[in-house]
Amino acid sequence: MFSTERIFELGLSNFPNWQVSFMRNRGSVVIVENGKVVLIQRIRDGSVYYVFPGGGIENGETPEAAAKREALEELGVEVKINDCLSKVEYNGTQYFFLAEIISGALGNGQGEEYTDKNRGRGTYLPMWVEIESLSSIDVRPREVALKVQSLLKK
Repeated sequence: MFSTERIFELGLSNFPNWQVSFMRNRGSVVIVENGKVVLIQRIRDGSVYYVFPGGGIENGETPEAAAKREALEELGVEVKINDCLSKVEYNGTQYFFLAEIISGALGNGQGEEYTDKNRGRGTYLPMWVEIESLSSIDVRPREVALKVQSLLKK
């Protein structure tokens, strides 16, 4: 597997039949309050699904720092990062951290998913979702949603 930089160095991105799987580690937050969890509703190519707020880990950044930065960019809130709830291997390693809102207001994110209208990646809508309803909606990754539901039962 080549890094994105190496693919461009080698000129492989110019070949239409060259199939490359981009692997990027990600940091995400799992914010739970009063029986609800923060998710981002995605509507893309006619599909509606939900994801935990988060994104790619930048060079020199820890998974925790990435999760914190992404919470600010995507949600408009500063968070305190707590324990790692889950680690999922899918196109890289995805880290899901339990987190608490310490300041800001949900829905005031200023990341490129909100400010760049020409991205063509569908819509992003942060929202509180009842934990009990997670099994009836398409939450990705499903295994993290199941872990969040198990927190409610404790």
